[in-house]
Parts: sequence; C-alpha cells; structure tokens
Amino acid sequence: MSFEKINLIRPIQKALQEEGYKSPTPIQERSIPIILKGKDLLGCAQTGTGKTAAFAIPILQLLSEVKKTAYKKRTIRSLIVTPTRELAIQIGDSFSAYGKHTGLKNAVVFGGVKQRIQTDKLNSGVDILVATPGRLLDLMNQGYISLHAIELFVLDEADRMLDMGFINDVNKIIRKLPTKRQSLFFSATMPAEIVKLAKTILDKPVKVEVTPESSTVEKIKQSVYYVAKPDKKRLLVHLLDDQSIESALVFSRTKHGANKIAQILSKKKIKAEAIHGDKSQNSRQRALHNFKSKETRVLVATDIAARGIDIDELSHVINYDLPNIPETYVHRIGRTGRAGLEGTAFSFCDTEEREFLKDINKLIKKSIHVVDNHPFTTPTEITEKPSLPAEKQNRAKVKTSKESKTTETKSRRRKRNPKKAFVNKGRN
Repeated sequence: MSFEKINLIRPIQKALQEEGYKSPTPIQERSIPIILKGKDLLGCAQTGTGKTAAFAIPILQLLSEVKKTAYKKRTIRSLIVTPTRELAIQIGDSFSAYGKHTGLKNAVVFGGVKQRIQTDKLNSGVDILVATPGRLLDLMNQGYISLHAIELFVLDEADRMLDMGFINDVNKIIRKLPTKRQSLFFSATMPAEIVKLAKTILDKPVKVEVTPESSTVEKIKQSVYYVAKPDKKRLLVHLLDDQSIESALVFSRTKHGANKIAQILSKKKIKAEAIHGDKSQNSRQRALHNFKSKETRVLVATDIAARGIDIDELSHVINYDLPNIPETYVHRIGRTGRAGLEGTAFSFCDTEEREFLKDINKLIKKSIHVVDNHPFTTPTEITEKPSLPAEKQNRAKVKTSKESKTTETKSRRRKRNPKKAFVNKGRN
C-alpha cells in the first residue's frame, strides 16, 4: 500500500515524498485511517516501527481540515506528552517535516534549559505542542500554556512514563484537558499498570498491536557472551577492534557506569561519549549529534536517555549490562535493524545476570546464541547451568575427602589383619 491510498491531503503527500517516504509501515497503515475517523486509539508497537509518523500525519491532516478562527492568535489544539527531551525534540522535528506545507506551527518544551526561547515561541502562537511532563506543568502554572482548546491528545511512550515516575504528573495534565477530545495512547509494552492508565484516558478505543510485546525484530542477529564482570571492559574493547562495527550503542545500567565505559574506550583511542540524565541538555544534544553524524563511533547510554535516540543506520547494540526487566531488552535491541536494515545485538552476561538472561529467553521464546570462543570465556562460564556455588563445592570436596580417607583406612586394617576383618564382618 502507498500513502496515496490512505487519502492524505496533498500538502502532506508532498512532504512525505520529499522525505523519501513511499509506503506506510504496518503501524502507520493501521493507525492513520482510525485516527482520521476521529476514534481513540490504543497502540502497542516496539521502537523502530514508525510510531511517530503514525500519529503525527493524521493529527496534521485533522488540524488542517478544520481551521479555527475563533481565537485572535493560534491556540494549542494538539498536545503530545512524551517522557524525555530527546524524544520530544525528535517528535517536534517529525511534525516540522511532515507539516511543512500545511501552515501549521509546532513548539517543543522540555526542562534542563532556560525557558525564555520556549515561552517566546508559545507567545507567538502554536497549533501543536510537544512537551515533557515537568516543564509542561511548570509553564501551565506560570500561565504560559492553556489546554482548554485541545482537540487531540497523545500520550507517547506510556510504559517509560511509568518507569520514570511521571504518572502523577500525567494525571495532573489529563485533569486539565477538555472532556471532549480525541486521545491516542502509545506504549512499547502493555503491563497491567499501563492498561489501567489507558482505561482512564481513552473512550472506546480501537487497539492496534502490530507485533507482540515479546517479539524482537527478525533481522537482528542476537548473541550473548558469558564473561566475568571484571573482564567486560576488555571484551568490549576486543569487539570494537573490529572496524566492521561502524556504530554501536552501548547500554549501561547506571550513569556512573556509562561515564566509566566511555572513558575506558576513549583511552583505547575509540571515539566514545556518554549520554544520561546527569548530563546537561547541551551536552546530551551534542553527543547525540556527533553520534548521528558518525563523528563519534560509540554512544554509551542508560535506558532512560536512550529513549530519544532514533538512528536508521545503527549497526550494533551492545548490552554491557543485561537489563533486569526482559521487556527492556526487546526495546534496547530494537534500536538497531531499523528501516528494513539488518542489525546486530551483543549481550554480556556475568554470573549475577544469569537469571536476567533466563527471563529474556523466556520472553522472546527462544534461546539467544551463546558465543563460546571469545578470549575471555572460561569453560565454567559457557555452561548454561552454573555449577554448585563455591561454598557448596568446598563442602562436597571435604565430604569426598573424608569418605576417601575412611575407605582407605579400613582397607589398610584388613590388609594388616585379614582374619580379624573376616570375623568382624561375620558379626555384622
């Protein structure tokens, strides 16, 4: 199917052609017609499926078809709430690209920077607002933003909102929205808490689920390396010595860990930068720009910071630390293998992470291929079922040693006095 068959208006079709879009992805093909009919939508799609365009394109068309002249200046008619500044910027860029011939204006507001530039743009009037929860509530309290004219509301990355503790903020925002509105709810996964939240926001929604939440992109080649925790850094450097790895997104469980990994790689003359919540907005944007432009080969990120990273030609994802939530693994590796391209995902697994790996294998319904011939593997590390803990092993050795000594002592006694041994045996 082509975009022409979805009955899009000419200005949007022209913009899509200029962006090189020829046919919609499954989430776009199924969602756009539903949204254009004015229905609420519950969308479940993993990263890299074209979710942003699935709601941005129909929102632009709906707002273009009904021009509002009741207000002296442009009033916010569509609100998109998303968890991170990087993702907000990405969504804003998408609206600008798809809507450049519609005459509609959009603005993006997020924390971590001075608000003056953002408030100046709001004062000039915008049709579409993309915002992170904290800065949105702050500007609402200051009187810069009013939600009374919202016609279309989008809650994006709802599961990450929950992980980041934004649900209370989201509920405050929802209470300020008009009762009569069209709502769109998108999430990569659908745990019970998210389903419950969706019911409070949506009215008789149509559910669109293009892939099961446990699925991983088929074109992604997945491998796991059993490695001792202290050897992870050496294994990472060893893998990156392979120049065929053009770009790699490395996941760390902590902010401190991300900084440390980037420093180790830089010392080995591998261009790397870290991105996480403690970095300034300018620093994060600079690191992301350098990575997208391939000036930086490796970007080390925490899960929260990585949510806004959208790179079509990312060749490798490396899980330096395995996530303790299996759905997070699916989301991480989905950063590669986008736009129909192949991708590769490496995962490092130390002894403490074995249970995490079992949960991941169970979720994706297959065992990830184990690489057992790398230089930092030991025979015990490539065994899927680890042997007894060291303490139990020692006890077993002591027990075996005692049994061996007892048997040996009895044997010697019998040799010294075979007649007595025979008599004793008879008495038993």
